[in-house]
Amino acid sequence: MPAPGPRTRHRPNSAPRSARRLPLRPALPAALLLFLALLLRSGAAARAADFLDFGAGVLALVALTGTVLWGLAATDRRVLASGHRLLAQAVHRGTCVAGLGFLALHIGVKVARGQTTGRAAALPFADGARPVLIGLGTLAGYAFLAVAVTGAARTAFTGRSSARWWRALHMAAYLAWGAALVHGLRAGRPSDGWVTTAYAVCVTAAAATLAYRLRTPGRRP
Repeated sequence: MPAPGPRTRHRPNSAPRSARRLPLRPALPAALLLFLALLLRSGAAARAADFLDFGAGVLALVALTGTVLWGLAATDRRVLASGHRLLAQAVHRGTCVAGLGFLALHIGVKVARGQTTGRAAALPFADGARPVLIGLGTLAGYAFLAVAVTGAARTAFTGRSSARWWRALHMAAYLAWGAALVHGLRAGRPSDGWVTTAYAVCVTAAAATLAYRLRTPGRRP
């Protein structure tokens, strides 16, 4: 007689795990829709939109100011060691990404609420009501984007002449930052006290860091 094979246990619930999870998948979109409906009904979405209407631009400027400051710190060779400069460069890139994200959110909210048009946001000085102030914001956005792209592609500027072009393009961040300051203070509604204070702190910090950077040598003896 052949030897009896190993016994197989039959579990009552032997269905695969993926099959047992299938009933939960249709419930996820329904739960998400229910959450969004409750959010809209409570008015939280409208309050969040009101905050972003005024605060997204301020957050973008604060983040991009941090980008300028950390970029200046990353070039210092007198106080910071090489490891600290690498950390400053990482923070510099991170604040740049955050600033561009807040900038895109700022533009999207303004266009969605009809405070400007997509054409005016894309073309400088195309706004019918405030062409100069809105145009400064558009130019600043393009300049910051160009600086970010050339910064990410820095390895392509390896030659001496290419490095000079890279520095010239990167220095455009200061002009873009100044244009963004004027745009933020004058293009929107009258600023609250905390907004004006934040702008003043940004100007003071950037001016002090730049003055220190220009007065100290770039390399150690």
